[in-house]
Amino acid sequence: MALPDAGPAPLAPAPWVDERGAKIRITAVRTFLTAPHGCPHLIVRVETGEPGLYGLGCASDPQRTLAVRSVLDDYLAPLLTGRDPDDIEDIHRLILNSAYWRGGSVTGNALGGIDVALWDLKAKRLGAPLHSLFGGKVRAFAEAYTHVDGRDAAEIADKVQAAREHGYRHVRIQAAVPGADTYGASGGGTTDADAVRERRAPWDSAGYLRHVPGVLTRVRELVGDDVELLHDVHERLDPRQARDFLRRVEDAGLYFVEDLLAPEDTQHFKRLHDASPVPLAVGELFHDTAQFTALLDGPDIDFARIRVPTLGGLTPARKIAAFCELRGVRLAPHGPADVSPVAQAATLAMDISSHAFGVQEAAVFRPPVHEVFPGTVTASAGGLVPHDTPGHGVDFDEAAARRHPVPEPLAHDRWALLRNTDGSVQRP
Repeated sequence: MALPDAGPAPLAPAPWVDERGAKIRITAVRTFLTAPHGCPHLIVRVETGEPGLYGLGCASDPQRTLAVRSVLDDYLAPLLTGRDPDDIEDIHRLILNSAYWRGGSVTGNALGGIDVALWDLKAKRLGAPLHSLFGGKVRAFAEAYTHVDGRDAAEIADKVQAAREHGYRHVRIQAAVPGADTYGASGGGTTDADAVRERRAPWDSAGYLRHVPGVLTRVRELVGDDVELLHDVHERLDPRQARDFLRRVEDAGLYFVEDLLAPEDTQHFKRLHDASPVPLAVGELFHDTAQFTALLDGPDIDFARIRVPTLGGLTPARKIAAFCELRGVRLAPHGPADVSPVAQAATLAMDISSHAFGVQEAAVFRPPVHEVFPGTVTASAGGLVPHDTPGHGVDFDEAAARRHPVPEPLAHDRWALLRNTDGSVQRP
């Protein structure tokens, strides 16, 4: 039987075929360490045989940087050399299965670096901004939130007002607790800043519950209702304390409470979500899509805090974003300074193309970061606007990066030194 006519041959080679008619292949996967903001950034560059054609990804894990780099250099680079960079889904599954014992944040960040680099490379080959590969823009910009903290409600309210004057409509507020280490408050509540840096100041759950809800409520009274206020508990409460905290902050009118519980306690979210009107956000510590889907089935949360590098890149992150849209849950992606500008730009491509998007955490990077990462996106009038250049729009300057060596490996493990008032280990 004759086959149907396949039609005329294309007039020009497809974008993924070089001028000799050969498919473009991955020739190298290179990694770079740099710390222009002070925290380690691990950058991945997937190179091809086509001169100047490469993709950039971010595999930054501040606590396990060297382990992630070893996975990339020693295992994934040899695995990927010679493969077609167009096959992103196939490569993602190949890497996911290659360790046999799948999962974990180290594998997730390594995979995330490769995955984002491949998406960047694909968009560059097509001559299109990354968000156009995801269906294009559904909004002009991504609403962003910034961080402020203070010793009391008056100081925090003044900083919220300053953020409003810079165009932010969403502000995360953190309050110090006297005599204790308090997440997100500069120097904590103690006058001894060295004690906080060295984790000699304890975490005091009872003091936090007595003090912080009242401060948050008072800030709302001072700033009014025309600004969205957020707060991060940073998984430092147990389920009983979390229930008490939600009861105490109901009058603060919070946009959401972030990381009310640790990943080990997520089975309690349904009960908390059903009992309280306070919106809940969680997910920055998740490294497996199943951790999200378990909470989205209810849904038992209101915002998904996706960290694109740790979850394994844009390929799984976009699937979770689609699930969020179907379940009526909003995206509030993780975006502090230890998520590099490369990852921030990749996340922004997802934000700008998803109907599930709610708000994006926006880091304020130090000036050297802009030298190392040309094209770094900065918030303007409280929003982030993606580049319209091919790819995600952020580049990497090797020479500038070498001027900012990373700190010693244990410098970012001080999280683990935090103790409770009785001396027991506290989740950071």
